[in-house]
Amino acid sequence: MIKKAILGIVAFVVLIVVVFCIVVALQPSDFKITRSVTLNARAATVFEQVNDFHNWEAWSPWAKIDPAMKATYSGPPAGVGARYAWVGNDEVGEGNMTITQSHPNEHIAVDLEFIKPFAAKNITEFNFKPNGEKTDVIWTMAGKNNFLMKAVWMFMDMDKLVGGDFEKGLSQMKTVVEGKQ
Repeated sequence: MIKKAILGIVAFVVLIVVVFCIVVALQPSDFKITRSVTLNARAATVFEQVNDFHNWEAWSPWAKIDPAMKATYSGPPAGVGARYAWVGNDEVGEGNMTITQSHPNEHIAVDLEFIKPFAAKNITEFNFKPNGEKTDVIWTMAGKNNFLMKAVWMFMDMDKLVGGDFEKGLSQMKTVVEGKQ
């Protein structure tokens, strides 16, 4: 009797695990997180903040999380080929970014690679749309989730979490850029 009960419990647990794995596998692989802001500045001024990784420390939502973070820059100082790498605490992890497209005052694309605490490769884009003396900035990150990240996204609102960081960064960028006027 006890043996049948234990086998029944084991079978139930296995069934739950299998169903969970199927549900996770059926989750979408692609993701996209987008936030935007209108800045009281010309597109050229805003573009400069993003096109040069050296400027990111002033507005990046992650730059101040770990004051001991080690950052390195390589390649050209700005534009295509500029590279930024970081190694920090558990909150900021380790990774690197490389600008792959740079169309003055219009668009910047960045290959973003996370190494720690989890491996991931994403594309980050910034689009700048002149609006009179103002500029609409659209910040997007897109990529594919592996099985583990699909499971995480089921329990965490990653759009809200990462999107909140984007909102903070855009707000800080607004302060930096509008302070230059």
